[in-house]
Amino acid sequence: METTIASQQASDSFTVRPLSPALGAEILGVDLRDPIDEALKQSFLDAWHRHLVLLLRAQTLDEDAQVRFAESFGALAKTTSGRKFSVKHPSVMLVSNIREDGKPIGALPDGEMHFHTDQCHQATPAKATMLYAIEVPRQGGNTLFANAYTAYETLPEDIRRRIAGRRALNAYTSDTMLRSANYDDAKSSYWHPVVRAHPATGRKALYVNRLMTRQIEGLPRAESDTLLQQLFDHQEQPKFVYEHVWRVGDILMWDNRCTLHARTDFSAGERRLLRRVTVLGEQPV
Repeated sequence: METTIASQQASDSFTVRPLSPALGAEILGVDLRDPIDEALKQSFLDAWHRHLVLLLRAQTLDEDAQVRFAESFGALAKTTSGRKFSVKHPSVMLVSNIREDGKPIGALPDGEMHFHTDQCHQATPAKATMLYAIEVPRQGGNTLFANAYTAYETLPEDIRRRIAGRRALNAYTSDTMLRSANYDDAKSSYWHPVVRAHPATGRKALYVNRLMTRQIEGLPRAESDTLLQQLFDHQEQPKFVYEHVWRVGDILMWDNRCTLHARTDFSAGERRLLRRVTVLGEQPV
């Protein structure tokens, strides 16, 4: 359930209002159609590194404005679905259940989606994802965010010792919404540290996820499966999670290096359309 904390913290250029005890903050007083100068960019980064997920409401953004904002924070990643969603920007992806001639106009069209981090199946995953709401259902289709810093920091010491220095395999399969038992048909996969250090903050985050993390290196399969299930259950506890209820004009910017996100179910009879852009990060260490 969405919670707003009453206290506010002013930056040089805008106001930051925390969204929940777990993570997330709303940025007030910024129109993203305006250029982002270096001072404003640094204020955004400071707030982002502190709160992990930033929300700006009531924005009016075309593709150009959203891409321009995203480019302020680094090189953009091309979409990985194999589809082209924009004639101008290869980094733009539509997330939508709207269908034309029986085919969805966007990716990830329907229903629930398990917790994951974007592009963790690649050598260089996305550091930032920016998702902008154009049409939303009356109920459902909410995005859940989990704090991967807190998830790691609250692990029992014996589990921290078991995963220290280990890598895990992350695989992107044809079943892109819910975890499947089989990943033989993986379109791409990569081994990344189970625990990664954030390059800006230095904090350690638990870098596994229910949707795409398949096994832990160096462990028998049964032991790996049991340990992963423990990690998934731990990191998805409600006390680590902020649930975002979308409004038209919302844009969220989240840090894939220290958060996970998931989606709640929604009616197939209601339209949902969001525009996504991702910013390339660095190879996890």
